[in-house]
Amino acid sequence: MDLAFRRLRDKRFVVGFCAAAALGLVTAIRAANPDFLVSIRELTFDYLQRLAPRVHEDVPVRIVDIDEASIAAYGQWPWPRTRIAELVTGLNDLGAAVIAFDVIFAEPDRSSPAQLAESLDLAARPDGAEIRAALDRLPDTDAVLAEALGQAPTVLGFAVLPTTAPRLPDLKAGVAFAGADPATILPAFQSALSALPRLEAAATGTGSVSLSASDTGGVVRRIPLLFSDGKTVYPSLAIEALRVAQGASGLIVRTSTASGEGGGGANAITEIKVGAFPIPTTAIGELWVHYDIDRRERYVSAADVLDPARREALRGQIEGNIVFVGTSAAGLFDIRATPLGQLVPGVSIHAQATEQIISNDFLVRPDWADGLELIATFVAGFLLVLLLPFVGGLATGALALVISGGLTGGAIYLYLTRNLLVDPLYPSVSAFFIFAVGMALLYVLTDKEKRFVRQAFSQYLSPDLVHQLEKRPDQLVLGGELRPMTILFMDVRGFTPISEQLTPTELVHFLNTLLSPLSDAIQASGGTIDKYIGDSIMAFWNAPVTEEDHAALACTASLEMLAIVERLNAEDAFAFKARGLKAQTVQIGIGLNTGEACVGNMGSSRRFNYSVIGDAVNVASRIESSCKAVGAELLVSGETRTEAPDFAYLEAGAIPLKGKSLPVKLFALVGDEDTRRSEWFQQLERHHMALVEALDEGSQRRAAEALAACEAIAPARLAPFYERMGERVADLAIAAQ
Repeated sequence: MDLAFRRLRDKRFVVGFCAAAALGLVTAIRAANPDFLVSIRELTFDYLQRLAPRVHEDVPVRIVDIDEASIAAYGQWPWPRTRIAELVTGLNDLGAAVIAFDVIFAEPDRSSPAQLAESLDLAARPDGAEIRAALDRLPDTDAVLAEALGQAPTVLGFAVLPTTAPRLPDLKAGVAFAGADPATILPAFQSALSALPRLEAAATGTGSVSLSASDTGGVVRRIPLLFSDGKTVYPSLAIEALRVAQGASGLIVRTSTASGEGGGGANAITEIKVGAFPIPTTAIGELWVHYDIDRRERYVSAADVLDPARREALRGQIEGNIVFVGTSAAGLFDIRATPLGQLVPGVSIHAQATEQIISNDFLVRPDWADGLELIATFVAGFLLVLLLPFVGGLATGALALVISGGLTGGAIYLYLTRNLLVDPLYPSVSAFFIFAVGMALLYVLTDKEKRFVRQAFSQYLSPDLVHQLEKRPDQLVLGGELRPMTILFMDVRGFTPISEQLTPTELVHFLNTLLSPLSDAIQASGGTIDKYIGDSIMAFWNAPVTEEDHAALACTASLEMLAIVERLNAEDAFAFKARGLKAQTVQIGIGLNTGEACVGNMGSSRRFNYSVIGDAVNVASRIESSCKAVGAELLVSGETRTEAPDFAYLEAGAIPLKGKSLPVKLFALVGDEDTRRSEWFQQLERHHMALVEALDEGSQRRAAEALAACEAIAPARLAPFYERMGERVADLAIAAQ
C-alpha cells in the first residue's frame, strides 16, 4: 500500500510539475511579448472590429477623391499645379473648413514654364531666345498654387524618411506639453519628404501622412498623431487638419509624468488635446483607428469639384467640412488594408481617424491590458495545474472551456461597451496547452490509480507540492529615522453642518473638489501627504527628500492653501450658493509645528505605511485644534516661527494644549515676506506687540487702546482673531472690578 501510494504520489508530482513547467513557459512567453504574439493579438483585435465596426455618424469630414473619373476627365497624375490651385479655389469657394492634402508636392511642377525652359534645348534654335522670353512671361504654376494655398485654410502633407534629407518640414502648429517633453518619448525620424518651401510657406499647416511602423501584416490599425526628429514635435495630417479647422494655434501633449507623481515605467504619452478635442493615445502618441465601413458618402469626386457646372451642387457636402484630398485611382499605389478586411485609399484612414476624434469614439488599448492578460494567463493555468492531478481530465477540460468562454465573453463585452482592446486568445490557448500537457501524462494512469489519487489527496497534501504552488509573501523591512521635520494638520471648519446638507455622493464630490487642489499645493512645495482623515489632511516636510528650509516651505504651502479656499469660495466651486444651502462658504484651519520626529515604514510585515510619529506630530495636531479658539486660520508654533523668520506673524499668546503641562506660545501666520515688509503690517505689528504686552501686564486701558488701533488697521480676514483678543481684554476689565 505504501509503495503504491508513493508511486501514485510520484506520478501526481510529475503531472503537477510538468503542468507547472508548461504554465511557466506560456507565462514567460507572454511576459516577453515576442513579435509573433503581437501579430496574433492584433489579428484578434481585427476580428473584434469586424464583429462591431464603428457606428456611422454624419460628421463634417469629406474626402475629395482623385478617382478614375477625375483621371479620365483631366488627364494622368500628377496634374499641373494650376489644376490643383483650381481645386483649392473651388473648395474654398464652397466653404471648406480646411483643405488637407494626402499628397506631397515635393518637386517643382514639370509643366511649369520655367521647368519647360530648362528641359528644352533652346540654345540650338534660332528662335530660342524668343521662346524663352515667351515662357518667362507665363505665370509660374507653383506660384499660382502657392497663391491659392495662401487664400484658403490648407494643410500640406509630408512623409518621414529613414535617410538624411536636406531639410525638415515647416512647423506651423505650436506644441505645448504637460509632463516630459514628448520629443524625448517619440521615435525619432531622420528626415522628411516635404512640399516645396514656397508651398509650405503659403499653407496654413503641415502634417505627416506617414503611417505606423508598428503595424503588422500590411494592415493599418494605428496612425501616429505625433512625429519627432528628436528635437521638434510635428503633428499628423489628421490632427493638423483638425487644428486648422478650429482656428487653434497649437496642441497640448500630456505625458504620464504630468501629474507630478513619478511612475515606475518609462515616460509615455497619454493624451493629445487639439482645440476642444482630447485624444487618448498609445505610449508613443499613436491612435488606434476605430474603423467604420468605407462608405461612398464620404467621397466627392475631384472631377465634380473642378467642373463649374456641378460644383455648386456640392456645397452641402463641402461647406463647414474638413476636406481631405487624396487618390483612389488604380496605379497611384495608395491603397491600404483595414482590420475590416477592406482595401481603402490611404486618405480614407486619415479621414476616419478625424471622424472618430470628432465623434469621441475611440478604441483604447489600456495600459493595464498587458498586465491583465499576463495575470489571466497565469491564473487560468494555475487553476488547471491545481485541479488536473486531483479531479481528472473531464472536469479540468470543462473548467478550461469555462475559462476560455469567460475570457472571450469578457473581452467582447469590454469592446462592445467600452471600446477596450483586451486579448482573450492567448490566455485561452495557454489554458488548453497546459490542459493538453497534463492530459498527456494522466493518460497513462488507470481508472483505479486516478481514484486512488483522488482518495489520497482528499486526506493528505504533500508539503513539497504546497511549497511549489503557494506564493510566499515578500518580507518587508520595517523601521524609521529621527530627523527635524515640519508637520501640518488641516481640518475643515463646520464640517458636520456641511455634511448634513449633502448626500453621500455630493459629500465625496465636495471633498474631492477641496482636497485635490490643497494636496497639489502641499506637493508643489515639496511636502509629503501622510494621510487623509475624513475632511482633514496630515502632511510633513523634510522626508523622504531632505529640505533645509522645510519650515518655510510648509508656511508657503499653508498660505497657498488658504488662498485656494478663498478662490474656491469666490467661484462657488462647491455650488453651495447656487443651491441655496445654509453653508455658503468653506473655512479651514491649519496648524504647523517644527521638531524632531521619527519617519519611515511603519506597520506590519504584510502592510505598512510611510508615516511620521512623535511628540512634534501630536503638538501640530493640537495647534490645529486651537485655531477655532484663537480665531486664526493658520497657527504655527514658536519653533516653526524660528525656523522660518521671514514670514508675517502675529503672536496669539500662550495657549494650553492637550497633553502639555504648560501653555505653548503660538503665532498666527498672516502672510509671506512681502506682507511682512508692507507698511500696513509693520504698523499692525507694532500695535499688536503693544496689545500683547498690555495683556501680559494686565493693563486693561492700554490693551483696549492697542486693540482699537489693531482693529482699525487689520484686514477683514483677521476680524475673528481680534474678536478673540477682545474677549481677553474684556476678561481683564472683569478681573479689575
